Amino acid sequence: MQSSKHDTADARSGGQDEEEGVHFQKVIATHQHYSKYATSANNRRRKDFLSLPREDRQLLENIGYSSRLDEVDAAILKNKHFIDQLVEHPEIFGVAGEEIGDLGGCDEADGHQHQHTESSHPHSHSHSHYAPALQSNNNSYKPLEADLDKLRSTLKQLVRDWSTEGEDERKASYGPMKDALLAHFVNVPEEERVEKRVLIPGAGLGRLAFDVASLGFACQGNEFSHYMLLASHFILNRTTHVEQQEIYPYVHSLSNALDKKSVLRSVKIPDVLPSSLPPDSDFSLVAGDFEEIYGAEYEVDSLEPQSGQWDAVMTCFFIDTAKNIINYLRIIHRILAPGGVWINLGPLLWHWENNQTNDLSVELDLQQVKALAREIGFDISNEREIPSTYTNNSHSMLRYTYNAAFWTATKRA
Repeated sequence: MQSSKHDTADARSGGQDEEEGVHFQKVIATHQHYSKYATSANNRRRKDFLSLPREDRQLLENIGYSSRLDEVDAAILKNKHFIDQLVEHPEIFGVAGEEIGDLGGCDEADGHQHQHTESSHPHSHSHSHYAPALQSNNNSYKPLEADLDKLRSTLKQLVRDWSTEGEDERKASYGPMKDALLAHFVNVPEEERVEKRVLIPGAGLGRLAFDVASLGFACQGNEFSHYMLLASHFILNRTTHVEQQEIYPYVHSLSNALDKKSVLRSVKIPDVLPSSLPPDSDFSLVAGDFEEIYGAEYEVDSLEPQSGQWDAVMTCFFIDTAKNIINYLRIIHRILAPGGVWINLGPLLWHWENNQTNDLSVELDLQQVKALAREIGFDISNEREIPSTYTNNSHSMLRYTYNAAFWTATKRA
């Protein structure tokens, strides 16, 4: 589908379970309850402060602790203003199976969230469907800590994908992948790149897909999480100028803070205007489960024919979200055209390891993953490790760095 807008198709079939509709309402309610729960956590700090002896309170007053808590409250309210905009028009997620003009029609499973974050190492992967009609009052729902963590993590991922501050992370992760894509198609004239179809599963907030489309390729992202889809819709379709929004992504924890700036600094998004894509760009997002959409046993069950239809698949911090990595690799191999390229970068933080839901989980080491890829029909080259962070707070005393596995793999004819 070609468009200068940022279209999304929902690849699900009709007749969704009521349970899935309820899940989407819970996602909306989590957004709506953000400030209540974030402020409550800060009030606990204030309560602890007031329980101290007067002499201790005075010492903390002297170094600005109490006033810092007031500043945290103010930052939370500014985040609330932004988060309220994300769910201001949830009806844009429409009716199952319909393709709509803006980035709507999403599908998200109520399962594990998978993020490579500083707080929990868990990129967002969860599953349910929107309700045909939202309940008018979500006040009775009490978000779980896991729900709130997904929302807080979305703010950090906005920094990674759509801010100047996230540029270093993007260069480390997206840079080598884009270089490998250009190298593989080096003999394709720039004006003919639009004929090459690139798929990015686990597209998150859509920046890598946007960048690939900016290079001239036809690019489709695939995302599973409503948290990601709500935020990406806002950035891609409701942004009118650079740095239009200001968020405070690090205000939710005072741990490992070097200074005031570490917690209270704001980040402006987006750093580029999504509408800057050329009008003839081919850029789309498909919402739903990667295996269901691209691994459909019969093409009639899929949004569009998939076998052999993709010239490249790019997986960034994605393959470890698999329950069964064999399925992922088989699908990637099947949908690639002969000689097509699979470009991968990421760790192996297996999403479903030690899950409490009795879901299948196959956990391989890196050499086993590569051996499996060769067995399935890939020739792997350009292998190396690339130090990569994920939603890193550059002003924190604690920073996680992955030795991410990178490779380029071509499908054997």
